[in-house]
Amino acid sequence: MSSTKTNLFSPIKFGDLELSNRIIMAPLTRNRAAEGNVPQDMNVEYYRQRASAGLIISEGSQISPQGLGYPGTPGIHSDAQVEGWLKVTAAVHKVGGKIFCQLWHVGRISHTSLQINGELPVAPSALKPNGQIFTYTGLEDFEMPRALTTDEIPGIIADYVNAAQNAKRAGFDGVEIHSANGYLLDQFIRDSTNQRQDQYGGDITNRMRLLIEVTKQVVAVWGKDRVGVRLSPENSFNDMKDSNPQQTFNAVAKALSDFPLAYLHILEGDMMTGERQLDYVELRKCFNGYYMANNGYDLELANTAIAEGHADMAAFGKLFIANPDLPYRFANKLPLNTPDNATFYGGDEKGYTDYAAWIKA
Repeated sequence: MSSTKTNLFSPIKFGDLELSNRIIMAPLTRNRAAEGNVPQDMNVEYYRQRASAGLIISEGSQISPQGLGYPGTPGIHSDAQVEGWLKVTAAVHKVGGKIFCQLWHVGRISHTSLQINGELPVAPSALKPNGQIFTYTGLEDFEMPRALTTDEIPGIIADYVNAAQNAKRAGFDGVEIHSANGYLLDQFIRDSTNQRQDQYGGDITNRMRLLIEVTKQVVAVWGKDRVGVRLSPENSFNDMKDSNPQQTFNAVAKALSDFPLAYLHILEGDMMTGERQLDYVELRKCFNGYYMANNGYDLELANTAIAEGHADMAAFGKLFIANPDLPYRFANKLPLNTPDNATFYGGDEKGYTDYAAWIKA
């Protein structure tokens, strides 16, 4: 899918959807949704500023109230949220951009104070993560989640279908299924968090069953080339690990090859430690579609990965936070703004829409 002449600035097509470049804006939780987890005016401006990306992948958007894990994260399950996102997608499209909605259920990475009626967070198995979570009143210890029963699984899948349909109503160009970084679908896949005895636990075929069933249904809503899937094979974020991540995620990549996906989005390595133990060239060969590489890439590394056929696109996170005109800066070898870590999560326009651009977006 790549040649020596192909680089970050080469167009790429997902079916009939053409991207102007291969510089992808990664999904980035920013905790700036309004009451009701509804996208608001400053979210519209934030995404509009970054519409020169070949594709924007939205911040994770919970598929249901149960899927909520952090204050101020937008949802895609209510009419008000759909209306809020419509303003975002319209602004992005008006300046020629493309945007996918990331569908998110956090599973055990939540807290009773964030759940309806103070219910426990749900998970594949009742296993409490180590560490703390940010709530409306500050940091709290993680709680013991409740294991989902087998007969609750169809309801989870239905929530993904509803969210996928809502993303269409909201004007998105496609969706990305978030199956990474220690959230619900990732919790099912990795054996440190899945100790189930039913058809959703045990060997890797069973552990990835929920992801495969969700993918099948979401592709049925969106059709060919409009659904991506994100995985993070060795990311330890949210207290995650797997006994054999290469074998596990090679199998997942092969299974996902059965679907007409837009792309497979891989967070390579551990974003907590920076270590990369897996052979991602091997993993990439297990998937027969477009491969999006993420984590630690800069202009040179990304162009090399594309030229060598390892990746078809590269996703950038912190660089897009601080540089709304990142493709222009890359193309012209311009200096990059430094991200302000203190304003990543929550707050107002500071550190959100006030980063300087070389040209008016």
